[in-house]
Amino acid sequence: MPVTEAQALMREKRIRHLPIVDDAGKLIGLVTQRALMKALPSDVSHFSKFEISYVLAKITVKDVMVTDVVTIDEDTAIEEAARIMADRRLGCLPVMRDGELIGIITDNDLFTLMVDVLGARNEGLRVTVSQPDRAGEVARISSTIASAGGYLLAYITYPTRDPAVWSSVLKVTNLSQDKLVDALGRLEGIVVEDVRVM
Repeated sequence: MPVTEAQALMREKRIRHLPIVDDAGKLIGLVTQRALMKALPSDVSHFSKFEISYVLAKITVKDVMVTDVVTIDEDTAIEEAARIMADRRLGCLPVMRDGELIGIITDNDLFTLMVDVLGARNEGLRVTVSQPDRAGEVARISSTIASAGGYLLAYITYPTRDPAVWSSVLKVTNLSQDKLVDALGRLEGIVVEDVRVM
């Protein structure tokens, strides 16, 4: 396929990655927007639009596709897929089953998942707290919110630079900001860092 057709297909389908398979369905490469941009001469200012189209029509996806493609299988945990993409600076990962391509996961898919995991589609209070790194802290915070009448939509915990302290981001509904801050403020060792309506 000429790269011009690949570009048109990607534009029409609004995709940034195009897996290339052979007649047997085996993944043999991946065309990305970046790879397509590299197909153009670095300085096209002295070419006419028609000359650029002519040159591009002669270049095929085989000439520009990435052949050393990193893949995952369908049972790979989503956080592992995200880690691979972050560590290797990849925009996508083809998903394989028994050596055949069955899908593709993109950075956009991960952003969409993050929006859902953080409860960003639901209105409520987004709270960031610092907590001691010890067993039972998540249960203590979540039960305090429940006892105050709050509903916990999301709870994400992650380490800080201080190994003795973790941060948590919570999404809470059914509580006023004052009541939530007051309830959490009564917990020994918990520091409310930020609260905002979202």
